[in-house]
Amino acid sequence: MATYAIGDVQGCYESLLRLLDEIRFDAARDRLWFVGDLVNRGPASLETLRFVRGLGDRAVVVLGNHDLHLVCIAEGYGRRRAEDTLDAVLAAPDGAELIAWLRHQPLVHHEPPYLLVHAGLLPAWDANKARALSAEVEAALRAPNYRDFLAAMYGSEPNYWSDDLKGFDRLRVIVNAMTRMRFCTADGVMEFRAKGGLQDAPPGYLPWFDVPGRATAADTVVCGHWSALGLHLRANLLALDAGCVWGGEIVAIRLEDRALFRVRCPKLLDPMRVE
Repeated sequence: MATYAIGDVQGCYESLLRLLDEIRFDAARDRLWFVGDLVNRGPASLETLRFVRGLGDRAVVVLGNHDLHLVCIAEGYGRRRAEDTLDAVLAAPDGAELIAWLRHQPLVHHEPPYLLVHAGLLPAWDANKARALSAEVEAALRAPNYRDFLAAMYGSEPNYWSDDLKGFDRLRVIVNAMTRMRFCTADGVMEFRAKGGLQDAPPGYLPWFDVPGRATAADTVVCGHWSALGLHLRANLLALDAGCVWGGEIVAIRLEDRALFRVRCPKLLDPMRVE
């Protein structure tokens, strides 16, 4: 039995299948951890969702910003973008069922020493705090009135965490940190405009994982989201978004021994044409 963490798929279904051939995935004994962003911008979001959902408990999925974007668009919230490739999911006879399944996935999965999240975690949050905050968002997404939360989810304020936050402001900060964040200050103030690499940090900001004394430093965070960062491996960080949809790679890492597997992907998007 092996557990493989896989970087952002973003609808690149054929590349995912080639990667699974590369690792010789056996659904009877192996598990797959997906870092989020199963869908969008690639050509086969529908096929990707059907496949991953069909794996049942052999797959662990955390939500990414593109996954939440699909949920919001399906419910009439959010703004459609020219580069979206979600129409097939929205029109499929099982589309509503797949989107409901996606809506029931967590933001964080924790199996010590590994902590799976799409984007990152604020420096004050340890693993237990992150899991508890993820559970708050999960409850909102699964509640009968979940559309109220979707209607209030978008926005970049507040851009910092406080235990005193309540209601939709509290949930929005959790979602933004776990699905959108790249840079923050040492005090955990988030910045959402910069999308470049480590050298492009705005003045006064750090990559979230470089904040001194962050509470998850003793854990190994497995994440994606940051294609400009690329594959970035440290003792306590496995950042796995290698830019598949941009013509980079889709990667998997076997958690038991950190063996790395990589498949080159066709270039589907030009970064100069995407906002």
